[in-house]
Amino acid sequence: MPLKLQADLHTHSVASGHGYSTVLELARAAAAKGLLLIGLTDHGPAMPGGPHLYHFGNLRAIPAVIEGVRVLKGVEANIIDRQGGLDMPPHYLDKMEIVLAGFHEVCSPAGTVEENTAAMLAAMQNPYVDIIVHPGNPRFPVDPEKIVKMSRETGVPLEINNSSFCGSRAGSEDNCREIAKLIARYGAPVVIGSDAHFAEQVGSFAHALAVAEEAGIKPGQILNITVERVLAYLEERRRRRGRTK
Repeated sequence: MPLKLQADLHTHSVASGHGYSTVLELARAAAAKGLLLIGLTDHGPAMPGGPHLYHFGNLRAIPAVIEGVRVLKGVEANIIDRQGGLDMPPHYLDKMEIVLAGFHEVCSPAGTVEENTAAMLAAMQNPYVDIIVHPGNPRFPVDPEKIVKMSRETGVPLEINNSSFCGSRAGSEDNCREIAKLIARYGAPVVIGSDAHFAEQVGSFAHALAVAEEAGIKPGQILNITVERVLAYLEERRRRRGRTK
């Protein structure tokens, strides 16, 4: 029987500029698929067509629960330099309920394996970054063993991104499989994400789950297997950086 995940922590609305569904449509799609929680993680402001910082400042206008689905208000921040810097200032990041971070071709400077790895490691050590997304992107090759070891050390999960097997970031598959095997070997935490840019893609995990299963990743390593696990992890992240609300 396929593993059932309760949460999809990586989704995009029309606010991302190249997303094609509203927040309400995303929540309704999640409810229809039996999900209990989604992360609303539109791209950070460095993404062409993406939202202004004011968008993130007003996320409080969105209800916490829509159609019975808990909506975490967050961002997919762009890693914008080789020191792991993000395109959103700390006082905005601190307001987010969930912060994803990753490389994107139009926002991030591609470098050598060593430079890309150093940038990703630095981002993983940023107290505001909760998850590193699509680390298998071939445009930004990294040392997979170093990033998985850092994931285990910091507790920050790496994502196995379903859309990386479905047309996005062509050439990702081998890298994702290698990272998945290392996650299994070292017992590091992981997130399975849809990276949905259209409502019907919310909760689409089949390819990523197959890779995780093939690699030998245990259910206990998958953060988004239950809502309780997600919320406990995020609360612990807030506690560590001295935020209680």
